[in-house]
Amino acid sequence: MTRLKIFAAAGIFLLAIEALPAQQPVFEVASVKPSRPSAGGVTGGCHGIDSVLTPAEKANAAPLGRCVINDARLSHLVSIAWGLDTMQMIESGPDWIQRGIERYDVVAKAEDPSKATEQQLLTMLQNLLVERFQMKFHRRPVETSGFALAIDKNGPKLQASKSEDSDLSFGKGEGKPSGDGPRTIHARRYSMVMLVRLLSAFGGQGPGIDKTGLDGVYDFTLSWDDDAGPTLPTALREQLGLRMEPQKVPISYFVIDSAQRPSAN
Repeated sequence: MTRLKIFAAAGIFLLAIEALPAQQPVFEVASVKPSRPSAGGVTGGCHGIDSVLTPAEKANAAPLGRCVINDARLSHLVSIAWGLDTMQMIESGPDWIQRGIERYDVVAKAEDPSKATEQQLLTMLQNLLVERFQMKFHRRPVETSGFALAIDKNGPKLQASKSEDSDLSFGKGEGKPSGDGPRTIHARRYSMVMLVRLLSAFGGQGPGIDKTGLDGVYDFTLSWDDDAGPTLPTALREQLGLRMEPQKVPISYFVIDSAQRPSAN
């Protein structure tokens, strides 16, 4: 399940308006409808055969091979489809796109749910939004303060994964890391690229890039407390043998040039 999360720190430098070439992957069936008033806020995402879900997310996940998103502004849908970390990465014109009361429910199914990866579903979702909202957009590249994840001088302290499936969970009684206080992450079959994305979203150090050179997958637990200690950089060094190096990181803003309210399905 894709969540509102993660800096696109690899830096996608697309300056021209992005047009969809012919034969783009599309859903077998898809519905985009105005949502009913709700106090719950946006929920849902896309569930591919390779999606990494926490236990709580598994309980509420969309059926395999589908995207099910409820109560979402167009900006929320864009954030999910293109993997943006925060609404601040989106620049738009009319208020209804990013801050208005107009929200939508999306239900869409791949032609073969048993084979669709999460990225394939997200690509289909991108194409659906461009089509239904007649959306035109471009990327605006910038550099911002962030970090590079590297190996500490004493070497990594990582155990090669023996897990069959990727998994991510948090400390007992904790939700996803946010704000202050103690935080614990339990990761199984996690790559360094996945760890960088996680730290970019929850570490408070800005977006990151992977400079570890490690291409394996690992099982690890990482605990930190930026108030009482150890801080996140110290915990990474002491527990995983990794370090965060301050660095300018390339990112790109998602600029919506124009969009129309979707017509009836």
